[in-house]
Amino acid sequence: MPPDTAGSLIGEARRKFEAAGIESAALDARLLLQHAAALTHEDIAADPDRKIGAAGARRFRELAARRAAREPVSRILGEREFHGRGFEVTPAVLDPRPDTETLVDAALALAQRPGLVLDLGTGSGAIIVTLLAEWPQATGVATDLSAAALDVAARNARRHKVNGRVRFVHGNWFEGLTGHFDLIVSNPPYIALGEIAGLAADVRDFDPLRALDGGPDGLEAYRRIAVGAGGHLAPSGAVLVEIGAGQAAAVETIFQAARLTCRGRFADLGGHVRCLSFRKA
Repeated sequence: MPPDTAGSLIGEARRKFEAAGIESAALDARLLLQHAAALTHEDIAADPDRKIGAAGARRFRELAARRAAREPVSRILGEREFHGRGFEVTPAVLDPRPDTETLVDAALALAQRPGLVLDLGTGSGAIIVTLLAEWPQATGVATDLSAAALDVAARNARRHKVNGRVRFVHGNWFEGLTGHFDLIVSNPPYIALGEIAGLAADVRDFDPLRALDGGPDGLEAYRRIAVGAGGHLAPSGAVLVEIGAGQAAAVETIFQAARLTCRGRFADLGGHVRCLSFRKA
């Protein structure tokens, strides 16, 4: 049997992934080989005939089998790149996705840089950590109902050296919070409970249910946020929330009932309105 090479292993996994209906088959195969064999993209591109030792090939095939079973690459590697930074992800947190970068970009485009930021349901901490890394003068508070998620967020804050400027609070939404914030952000659960079973396996089987379940109509979290935001938002402050495709009108109505006016709609790369901004009426 010929020796395993970088190119042959990637080709083997790519074919397996394509048979499983995975669109990013070639990219996923390369990323897994880089991890399994401690190689860089440049190493593989420069020498696809590089021989891979038995231990590295065995490890790669183990990882490839997990990906073929639809486990996301970020879950397998324990890391996801978000807005140009690497973030630890575990089974306790939602896997940060490019759609959420829309919210971060909207926040960074605010005319006035906030001094105090609140992140509701922080999960991995990707949003609050990114904002504090971009705003060196800002401080933040991040809440989550999951203590395990807060542990992950705290590690990501230390990794990106913002841990001295953020406080993590174990609680549901505004529970236990006092004071007013210049910016409130959230990527809440917004999938209707009845739709979760039909989600792609990559999401349904690996993201925490608590991070997906938005109640019977997918809007429960927005009702909680809208009701609490008014009492915690500074007079000139803003609320930014990520939403699901097609939810804009319903979410705007919820916030309007809480006397918060929509001031901006921001589309993701697919053209769907993915983030809404609100201010006090």
